[in-house]
Amino acid sequence: MLQFLIRRTFGAALILLLISAFTFFMFFAIPQDPALLACGKNCTPDALEIIHKNLGLDKPVTVQYWIFLTGIFTGRDFAVGHCDAPCFGVSFANNQNVWDTIMDRLPLTLSLTVGGLVVFLIVGLGAGLLAAKFRGTWLDKTFSSGSLVLSSLQIYFLGPLVMLAFVYSTGWLDKPRYVPFSEDPGGWFMGLLIPWVVMATIFTAQYTRMSRSSMVEQLQEEHVKAARAKGMSGNYVFMRYAWRGSLIPIITILGIDLASLLAGGMVTEKTFSLAGLGRLALDSVINKDLPMLMGVMLFSAALIILFNLIVDALYAVIDPRVRLS
Repeated sequence: MLQFLIRRTFGAALILLLISAFTFFMFFAIPQDPALLACGKNCTPDALEIIHKNLGLDKPVTVQYWIFLTGIFTGRDFAVGHCDAPCFGVSFANNQNVWDTIMDRLPLTLSLTVGGLVVFLIVGLGAGLLAAKFRGTWLDKTFSSGSLVLSSLQIYFLGPLVMLAFVYSTGWLDKPRYVPFSEDPGGWFMGLLIPWVVMATIFTAQYTRMSRSSMVEQLQEEHVKAARAKGMSGNYVFMRYAWRGSLIPIITILGIDLASLLAGGMVTEKTFSLAGLGRLALDSVINKDLPMLMGVMLFSAALIILFNLIVDALYAVIDPRVRLS
């Protein structure tokens, strides 16, 4: 298991290095001079020259990349001050430290992503298991047909409908907002309840269908039939043998869906006017704030890789054959 984790960690570090190179050279491949973007509307030739030197744009591109990469681990100096490690640079738009801004927005994005993940896993897997257990009954048909309807919805369409029904018309729920969990756990839960449900609805439909089909396949496996033939109870065989086997393809897809979940979080933040990393990325594109955009992209990629490492570890625990592959 340790060797498996070391191999995966090494591969993840290599992927992250490639992503950092991609984002950096994409930064310098744009038609417009990055120094001109940083200089603003009242730019003068002298100011432009100073920014060129300050950002290190007068050096070869490979040297600039090395400074950028080492700056993440050791920090670097700018005209506006020293940037402590991990340093992703200074925003063109407001001269704020990119890393500090990302850390300010991170709690909301993590709350949104993890909360949505928990909701759709509980509801989606639960509905799929019940549909498989009572296959062919009205319950199975209700969950199956309901998941088809829900899968056709989109966050930007469903979000305003839920707001209209539960916030503006009835007043049953509060308007979505972010309150730090450490300050008010109840306010944190109620403020994010609608975004969680809306974001999870899209994924719930997918995981209901997937867990049902996976469970039905497992119930046809020989080892499950053998367990039944030995006289074990139906519920014990269902949870002990079929449930574990059905999790393997679901965990595989979950690792792939984590990127979609973060992208869904971006749309959700925009729909409900929440200021997380997704909103920060969109604002950075609009303002042409390249250091902030690079920082968010690289940090988001690191988050996805970390989540995938955790999924790989879970996969290896459930199916030991993965460790040998």
